[in-house]
Amino acid sequence: MLQPSFEAVLKRIQPVDADWIAQAEERQLHLTKPPGSLGRLEEIANRCAAIQRTLSPTVRSPRILIFAADHGVCEEGVSPYPQAVTAQMVANFLKGGAAINALARVTGIELQVVDVGLAQQIQETPELISRRIEDGTRNFCHEAAMSRDQAVAAIEVGIELAELAIRNDCHLLGIGEMGIGNTTVASAMTAAMTGLPAGRVVGRGTGADEACLARKVKAVEQALERHGSSVQHPLDLVARLGGFEIAAMCGVCLAAAAHHCPVVADGFISTVAAALAVTLHRGVKDCLFAAHRSTEPGQGPLLEFIGQRPLLDLEMRLGEGTGAALAIAVIRAAVAAFTEMATFESAGVSKARSENFLPCNFL
Repeated sequence: MLQPSFEAVLKRIQPVDADWIAQAEERQLHLTKPPGSLGRLEEIANRCAAIQRTLSPTVRSPRILIFAADHGVCEEGVSPYPQAVTAQMVANFLKGGAAINALARVTGIELQVVDVGLAQQIQETPELISRRIEDGTRNFCHEAAMSRDQAVAAIEVGIELAELAIRNDCHLLGIGEMGIGNTTVASAMTAAMTGLPAGRVVGRGTGADEACLARKVKAVEQALERHGSSVQHPLDLVARLGGFEIAAMCGVCLAAAAHHCPVVADGFISTVAAALAVTLHRGVKDCLFAAHRSTEPGQGPLLEFIGQRPLLDLEMRLGEGTGAALAIAVIRAAVAAFTEMATFESAGVSKARSENFLPCNFL
């Protein structure tokens, strides 16, 4: 049985009205530039206008929500790093010493760090939001990662914090994560959603050597064999194979779509969360932006599944929301050009005659 708040969010989601895209495209023709000359920046701005249902879209006060959790599958030796690194990196986030902190500072983005299931508790601080579901998931090679009720609870954490951000005048959200072992979890979910074999979607994650990579593939194959026939609903997918941080990011995507707020998915693991949200409601895909193309092999099929072309391709694979931070800067630039540029009419600039328009190739 779905929880009331979960049901309410799903009922509010609607596809973007294509008429708003058309209106935004028409406005682009009046801005002081050759048609199409800003390439994909025009597409980005048009989508933001359509998502927010206005020709004066705003992306002020952007916020990235970083969800952290641990995974029982680490017992299978699927990561070169010990599980304790999850909590250690969360502490690093809180001190401002991680890559995401540096990128958020330079791009003017607020960060919120959320504990949804660390195996090792860390000292509470005002900067850490505690929404612990459990001390990490169970090992999905042997049993379900979590209960269905826990899956819903984790999704609702994301819904809660996204709605709080939106109430606090945040008009652009990003999602990121931290969790040793979560590329294995994301790969298992990807294989289940796409039907691809484990070997096609499992990558090296945090730098697995050949032996570690083989253990990752084996763990995903075991999980699919054990749980595949039991996955009849997206919530079964989360409960059997998922992670608390992935479920929470899914909740952010659902809430953002319900409230007409653009949301930026970071890399592979965040894309899994976004794809999960799309399986729960197809209307979510209209509000999504894929930040960057990860080097993880499982992301490509998921991007096709959610109909997204990444904004950036920088060969990144760190996670933490780092790609989302850079993509948010691009989105803000696109919207600024759309809303702040003069029109031909207001600037007194002559437009080219229609017969002289030259086609502009989009990036």
